[in-house]
Amino acid sequence: MNEFLEPNEQIDSDHPEVVRQALALSAGLKDPVDVARACFEFVRDVIRHSWDFQLNPVTCRASDVLKYGTGYCYAKSHLLAALLRANRIPAGLCYQRLTIANDVPPFCLHDLNAVFLEPYGWYRIDARGNKPGVSAEFCPPLEKLAFPILSEGEADFLEVWAEPLPVVVKVLEMYGDYLQVSQNLPDVPIVRANKSNNFAPAAPDAASRAGF
Repeated sequence: MNEFLEPNEQIDSDHPEVVRQALALSAGLKDPVDVARACFEFVRDVIRHSWDFQLNPVTCRASDVLKYGTGYCYAKSHLLAALLRANRIPAGLCYQRLTIANDVPPFCLHDLNAVFLEPYGWYRIDARGNKPGVSAEFCPPLEKLAFPILSEGEADFLEVWAEPLPVVVKVLEMYGDYLQVSQNLPDVPIVRANKSNNFAPAAPDAASRAGF
């Protein structure tokens, strides 16, 4: 589990402000499940999704997401992983491949988190931010993610990553405006994926899937 507890360049869980926020969120809480819920709800509800709120700057590193209070799903997942790791809770990154709009190609990656909780094991959570048609919750062992897999070519990737995928970091570091990111969302071809669902949230309308 060491790699899921240690800081890295984008998940800078040792940054003083990240540590301060992590400790504030866990104050008075003894159960790691409660700590994880507090971190999840903070990132989901307080950090504003760049596309939903039409906000700059484009962020990537967890400490920058916290500083500016905004990020795409990718950046928000970096912050959530950092807050969890700062609280000594193993956390990583997961990805889905989704259509951008209208349930047809093109596709892009969507970023979420996995947190290791006793007695549940790895549990996926999505802190991208709720809005009409999108509702993600923290209710282990049940997964309630933002987006179900609906179309051919979409997928839940099986792996839990300790660091962000390079293609994600490249996009967030290359473009300085949230509109530019929305026009160049990262994607990878499907190599090994599970296309079935273990959850049954209400299907969002197609428009709500734009701007992950």
